[in-house]
Amino acid sequence: MKKIAIVQEPPVYLNLDKTMSRAIQLIEKAAREGAQMVVFPEAWLPGYPTFVWRFPPGAGMSKTDELFARLQANSIDLSRGGMTPLQEAAKEHEVVIVAGYQEIDGSVSGSTLFNSCIIIDADGTIANNHRKLMPTNPERMVWGFGDGSGLNVVETAVGRVGTLLCWENYMPLARFALYAQNLDIYVAPTWDSGETWLATMQHIAREGGCWVIGCATSLEASDIPTDIPYYDELFPNKDEWVNPGDAVIYKPFGGIHAGPMHKEKGLLFAEIDVSAARSSRRKFDVSGHYARPDVFSLSVNRAAQPPVTFG
Repeated sequence: MKKIAIVQEPPVYLNLDKTMSRAIQLIEKAAREGAQMVVFPEAWLPGYPTFVWRFPPGAGMSKTDELFARLQANSIDLSRGGMTPLQEAAKEHEVVIVAGYQEIDGSVSGSTLFNSCIIIDADGTIANNHRKLMPTNPERMVWGFGDGSGLNVVETAVGRVGTLLCWENYMPLARFALYAQNLDIYVAPTWDSGETWLATMQHIAREGGCWVIGCATSLEASDIPTDIPYYDELFPNKDEWVNPGDAVIYKPFGGIHAGPMHKEKGLLFAEIDVSAARSSRRKFDVSGHYARPDVFSLSVNRAAQPPVTFG
């Protein structure tokens, strides 16, 4: 059995240093409760850019520019050791960490941001980094497109783990690319919530024969610092639940295992039998005995796609 902890606490919005400190505290708390894996929602470091959905198209461009600059200054550059604090925490507490964050690639333009998800193994090594393939609708105002280099299921101290972010989970070929890599635990950090999203998590658990972890940031308007630009315009209702969270775990082949944790803050804990994923696929193995490679085939380009190469 492996004990999972899902973080359903808000970040310190658009403040990377304080959010990173909060993340370390939450990891320590989860580890004290016996967690062997800690999962953070989409873009939790330093907070999902919900402002892109709140300004009218076009009219909010200059305001988005100002907020983007704040976001950019608080994003993480892996090439400069930006994940070192989480790596050290993973190693110290011997936990696997899966975390959604906003990444800036200092090795290329040093400007474009990516919606990324990192898997850090219990020894502190980075096992995988995945950039969201297709930002959704107005998200394209702040995030670039990822590539296939992160579409990996990796061996960790808790089993074989793969991730897709938010509405990537509606992309059947992206899901299949993970199913076909002997997947135990499917992690879906998101900003989505509600019954439709939960139905998607249930479907994936049944389709993939894997444990499915869904988690969004539990956030109220009152959690957001009032000094961010255009705070009153963005959050006129100070009692608003910006996101209810809905942290959840589904069993392989379907069925609620823990949660959903709705309009609550804290950590959702659950113990899972990782081996149940593989045994559940006896009935339906979408990339195994139920596949028809003579009829259907999938080719995945996992090569990194840098915009420039130097000889």
